[in-house]
Amino acid sequence: MVKQHLTVVISGGSAGLGKAIGLEAAKKGATVVFLARRRDKLRQAQAEASSLSGRPAFAFPVDVADPVAIEAVVERIHATVGSVDVLVNAAGFGHFENAFDTDMHLVERMFRVNVLGTMYLTKLLGRDMAVRGQGHIINVSSMAGKIATPKSAIYSATKFAVVGYSNGLRLELKPFGVNVTTVNPGPIATDFFKSAGALDYLASVSWLVLDPDKLARRIVATFNHPVREINTPWLMNLGADLYTLFPHIGDWLAGGLLNKK
Repeated sequence: MVKQHLTVVISGGSAGLGKAIGLEAAKKGATVVFLARRRDKLRQAQAEASSLSGRPAFAFPVDVADPVAIEAVVERIHATVGSVDVLVNAAGFGHFENAFDTDMHLVERMFRVNVLGTMYLTKLLGRDMAVRGQGHIINVSSMAGKIATPKSAIYSATKFAVVGYSNGLRLELKPFGVNVTTVNPGPIATDFFKSAGALDYLASVSWLVLDPDKLARRIVATFNHPVREINTPWLMNLGADLYTLFPHIGDWLAGGLLNKK
């Protein structure tokens, strides 16, 4: 349960899972700060959150691929809102194509958004949490960060990086009273797959697709609790565990049964 007056910052907050988390936190009385590039979508999320929480919400445009812009928005958050209790790194995008066919400019952009943006924002907001001896950092990775399939090599590489970063960070920040949680969802019913050009894939795994609002409720319920990971759906998590235990069988599954892109 989110306590009153909790301040929550969410990157990728203008749509999809990020917005759903922000609105769910607002329902619990949190002050929500939405970060994203699209100003119109940000203003809409801000208005909805303020209506739900009964307190001001904030919307700051930022491109998390730009470290200078991240530094500027963190200064703005500290000056306008104050200390941050929960940071949710939900910004990210995917593109599904064979690795050798993927333009390297797109590869670099994906790493800047999915990985480096998470690291910059976490470092700049997380340091204050460590000094205060409290806080929670939630990094949204993916089941693709546990098991890679054809045409997801680049995207999976970014999400494997987020998982590794989160695991190390969790151990580093534990003595300072700061929780770190990694969220590894399977496919979610958002515009992610439309942007990634993979609507056919989404349709082929429709029986596994997650409801963003239900997942958001689960994530918000972990705020300020030492939850290591959220892995869902359970069947994909089981597959990821089997992939680690039986790698040859895992390769056969990832290259065949799970190869739907």
